[in-house]
Amino acid sequence: MPKKKTGARKKAENRREREKQIRASRANIDLAKHPCNASMECDKCQRRQKNRAFCYFCNSVQKLPICAQCGKTKCMMKSSDCVIKHAGVYSTGLAMVGAICDFCEAWVCHGRKCLSTHACICPLADAECIECERSVWDHGGRIFACSFCHNFLCEDDQFEHQASCQVLEAETFKCVSCNRLGQHSCLRCKACFCDDHVRSKVFKQEKGKEPPCPKCGHETQQTKDLSMSTRSLKFGRQTGGEDADGASGYDAYWKSLSSSKAADAGDREDEYDEYEAEDDDEDDNDEGGKESDTETTDVFSNLNLGRTYASGYAHYEEPED
Repeated sequence: MPKKKTGARKKAENRREREKQIRASRANIDLAKHPCNASMECDKCQRRQKNRAFCYFCNSVQKLPICAQCGKTKCMMKSSDCVIKHAGVYSTGLAMVGAICDFCEAWVCHGRKCLSTHACICPLADAECIECERSVWDHGGRIFACSFCHNFLCEDDQFEHQASCQVLEAETFKCVSCNRLGQHSCLRCKACFCDDHVRSKVFKQEKGKEPPCPKCGHETQQTKDLSMSTRSLKFGRQTGGEDADGASGYDAYWKSLSSSKAADAGDREDEYDEYEAEDDDEDDNDEGGKESDTETTDVFSNLNLGRTYASGYAHYEEPED
């Protein structure tokens, strides 16, 4: 029988496990929780934006700058880590600032570790939105990462992109290299691969992870675990998409639509002409009826009904000759 673990041993093992998880999570900090991507409110214009040295809207300097690496607003260290010596004095504001990051546009404190490491490991070094192609310096919002393809997104396009990111470029879930069903999906290339064609000689597969995409090297995911959908054919793109001019056959669609409208208009004109012809026939019939009435009146006008009251005589009896 194995010996029972004592309480001290259990505590020590739990502590070592927590320290291991903390060390592993330091390298994988969520982009939204990083200090250089924190939310900031301007002191003057009161607008919400990303943490930066100067306000994006009014260019005013903030009273309490936040370090882009460690996230502190007050330097209370008394050790030799600070480049500027301030023994016994707490430094705040611009007295704490040591540099401005060229990538994330935020302040970096005068700590030696922050100054030497932030420029190399800045998570927003190549943060260009995949949709609008704007960098951090071109918009005032925060930077986010797509949950599926892990590309950078600005605050304006994050919801629209993620809503359509799980749509494949193909019309079926078949592998791009063969006719079999693709078990692995790459959300950057928007393509599926089978077990044979997902293997790549360029990108190596790590243990315990999904195989990388043979095209871009991005980690693939199981298609059955995703709510993937195929490309939907809209605006008649399936008719003459390759031969027609314009983007994916849209020009042919609009031409066919205009021709159908013209045909409908021609049919309407023909119907209108038919209606006019019917109206003319009815008018002719009415005129013919009027002529027949005049003919009947001419026939009865020759009849002699004798002297009547209507002819001007006051009495009905005729005088005797």
